[in-house]
Amino acid sequence: MPRETRPAETGFGGTRSGETRPRPIIAIPSRFAATTSALRYAAVVTARALADAVYRAGGEPFLMHPVDAGEAAARLAVADGLLLPGGGDIAPSAYGESLPHDTVYDVDAEQDAFDFAAARHALDTGLPTLAICRGLQVVNVVLGGRLNQHMEADHRHVVHPVRVWPGSLLAEVAGTEKVAASCYHHQCASTLGDGLVATAYAEDGTVEAAELRMSHEQAGQAGPYGWFLGVQWHPEDTAATDPVNQRIFDALVAAARG
Repeated sequence: MPRETRPAETGFGGTRSGETRPRPIIAIPSRFAATTSALRYAAVVTARALADAVYRAGGEPFLMHPVDAGEAAARLAVADGLLLPGGGDIAPSAYGESLPHDTVYDVDAEQDAFDFAAARHALDTGLPTLAICRGLQVVNVVLGGRLNQHMEADHRHVVHPVRVWPGSLLAEVAGTEKVAASCYHHQCASTLGDGLVATAYAEDGTVEAAELRMSHEQAGQAGPYGWFLGVQWHPEDTAATDPVNQRIFDALVAAARG
């Protein structure tokens, strides 16, 4: 679709009060839910805090039905950015584990396939991408990394300090080298995939953020290399009251504006 006629510029996105530029469309794959309080049947959902954080940043949350992985790239053509959110566990077989740990939960092959396809499209085209919790794990697996199926440390319902690597994209975005991170995960990256570099750690050594770095070989090749930030915690949990965590969403939307 020609850039001049994209939905973001013909009324789909709108603007914040006082703005003249359209809201960039931020694609967010929804999550399957067996039950919800407001509906009688299984649902396809997105956390409101996540959509609110994107909207506050000036973006238009575009909630995608996570099916038909083969069509993911074509469907993402309308998007200016991608947000890969948290969710259930990735199938351990996707990163070379033959036996799932007893604690692995909510594995869904269709969800995995769609998220992998969306991540590959973003990496291949340079689509600005923010990957949160499961989202970071998805990108890590797509790039050949592996996951710790169950951490010894408890990172569920925990807000803890995260040390940010000086000079990293995260440090630039957050404006600080220490972030209060709201965590809910029992898995994390054990080995980072090709091109990923850890840029934040919890006090117990857990990788809490990763960014893309080009190798010398990649630097000599033509091709997209877009804005990417992955965080293991959930910045949406506190973004409404914590400017540091809101800046993560602000940065995604700014990158999506181009």
